[in-house]
Amino acid sequence: MRAVRWIGNVMTGILLCGAGAAATAQDSNWSQWRGPTFNGASTAKNLPEKLDKAAALWSTAMPGHSNGTTVIHGDRVFTTASAPKTMKLSAICLNKADGKILWQHEIGDGFVTNQRNDFASPSPATDGKRVFFLYGNGLLAAFDVDGKALWKRDLWKDHGKWSVQWLYASSPLLYKGKLYVQALHRNVPGESDSYLLGVDPETGKDLFKVARPSDAVAESRESFGSPIPWERPSGTQILLVGGDCVTGHDPETGKEIWRGGGWNPQKIGHWRLVPSPVTWEGLVVVCPPKREKMLAWREGGQGDVTATHLAWKAEELTSDVCVPLVYQGKLYVLDGDKKTLTCAEPATGTRIWSVPNESRSVMRGSPTAGDGKIYATNEDGDVFCWSAVDGKLLSKVALEAKGTRGSVALVDGMVVVRSADKVWAFGTK
Repeated sequence: MRAVRWIGNVMTGILLCGAGAAATAQDSNWSQWRGPTFNGASTAKNLPEKLDKAAALWSTAMPGHSNGTTVIHGDRVFTTASAPKTMKLSAICLNKADGKILWQHEIGDGFVTNQRNDFASPSPATDGKRVFFLYGNGLLAAFDVDGKALWKRDLWKDHGKWSVQWLYASSPLLYKGKLYVQALHRNVPGESDSYLLGVDPETGKDLFKVARPSDAVAESRESFGSPIPWERPSGTQILLVGGDCVTGHDPETGKEIWRGGGWNPQKIGHWRLVPSPVTWEGLVVVCPPKREKMLAWREGGQGDVTATHLAWKAEELTSDVCVPLVYQGKLYVLDGDKKTLTCAEPATGTRIWSVPNESRSVMRGSPTAGDGKIYATNEDGDVFCWSAVDGKLLSKVALEAKGTRGSVALVDGMVVVRSADKVWAFGTK
């Protein structure tokens, strides 16, 4: 192993809890994009290591495509769809037990695709009572879990169109009584600057809108990442990444507290950022675009902390699309282009092991983990299961669904996959 470049003291007063969102670490649901810990990990048990298409618990055809991850709470599974035939955007609820569609609502019109993305790429979010759906054309809608419409908004109408070259794909964050929506996009004359929006889940009304400035240029201003909470003894922050920097924000007001960057000093104009930030204890880990080396900043800073709080820069860790996973005190990085899975020490970024994946196509779904296993998809619709201990491939199932880019959701006894055309559930019958 080549040494990582260690920069200063990693942190002080470190808490050995390992997840970064301790208040939700024991939640057995998968209620939003990156699961209960917001880092792709779950405490789910009795998860299958062998995924067999013929022995799936159920599979349900969808009216259209989605890159979003299914979310699961109690006996309900929620997903979205963008239908090319009807030109409709749908919000869908399935029964977790048998996959039957319990309700489906058409939220609006707007079918656009660029072979990588569409308007149904953001994942839903739920608290078990309400579920929230966001779409790439600015439509934001809320329902109760039985399908009763609560409210609906057009954020483009209220705040201006989002200018994202490969279409908007950030998922909303539902956290402690607030719904957070990030719009990190390029500035086009007559359209809005980048911002963080706080929304009241009860009414759908804005709680705050805070500009999120950047000196990045063109496509480098854009982000496909999603807001992530960072719970620390000193207080919680909402993290955003994109526009050549990562920022920490006050969850009550949206006000920016600190920012770190420096990975694009030449101000290259096509360095759009895809992966969301990842947290481990007192560190925030960021994947700069275009295969740049991963960076970590330690807590406690204010203002520009680019140099003062940089903890490490990894020589052997990179991911252009897949969001890293933090699980059982380890950092897992899936390089979807080179198709390799790497395990590293999150405190230093030092590589522990790296294994090639048996994948013919690129991998865009971010890895998720539970019960000692790691799961991820590739664009051909193959689902992989590896051992979290050493990266050994435990199984691979071909769902034969080209264009699959969503991440796998995990709850006790069940692995749920949103392929390009269906929702699949695997487990023990």
